[in-house]
Amino acid sequence: MNVLAFDIETIPDVEAGRQLYGLQGLSDEDTARAMFQQRRQETGGSEFLPLHLHRVVAISIALRRGEDFKVWSVGTPEAGEGELIGRFFEGIEKFTPDIVSWNGGGFDLPVLHYRALRHGIAAPRYWEVGETDTGFRYNNYLSRFHWRHTDLMDVLAGFQVRASAPLDEIAQLCGLPGKLGMHGSKVWEAFLTGQIGRIRDYCETDSLNTYLIHLRFELMRGRLDRQRYRDECTRVRDTLSHADKGHLLEFLAAWSVEFDRAAGA
Repeated sequence: MNVLAFDIETIPDVEAGRQLYGLQGLSDEDTARAMFQQRRQETGGSEFLPLHLHRVVAISIALRRGEDFKVWSVGTPEAGEGELIGRFFEGIEKFTPDIVSWNGGGFDLPVLHYRALRHGIAAPRYWEVGETDTGFRYNNYLSRFHWRHTDLMDVLAGFQVRASAPLDEIAQLCGLPGKLGMHGSKVWEAFLTGQIGRIRDYCETDSLNTYLIHLRFELMRGRLDRQRYRDECTRVRDTLSHADKGHLLEFLAAWSVEFDRAAGA
């Protein structure tokens, strides 16, 4: 297996807000507040900013490669956005993993596209569609119906927006912890108070939820049999049990045995 499940966390791009909306002279907090107000006026109520106005502050990965499984956040807590995104695409360039997300096609990847464009980040392997490598013609990262990127939310909803479900609820229904004391709507507040470590921890647990739902999906579509599914779950449990990180141990403790039992484990 060579599977990379990922998640990103974002905050308002206040620098872009000042540039596009003439908000020079305001603090970051006041600039974001003005951006949210502008968005409410545009949408009639929602504060959720357009994707190109999101700034990436964390990218977390759950990677199954060879015989290993690993969970981490890209770069250091102090790393800038360009470095985080550059490292993410460097990993794809080097290893060409199958990537897995929850709503990655609707949010994470478009955000990364816009931000990579802004920072001038090259990612030729990711953008390959068969012009140089014919193996990507019928299986690439960009096509909605190819498997090199699996947006689990999109696939499980039958590609119907009205059938989409949130990661947190599906994770809990499957016996996984879901979100542990944090939510995407709280990321900006946490960032303002200097809690980038907490944001990265939260992002890592979301990548874990995504990867473990992916295992269940692979069982459902017959790419894993029950024994191999149990083995893969055990591999993740073993990795978490040896982790010297409180949030990963908390995730392990909250991981219900019902997740395994539902598959006959």
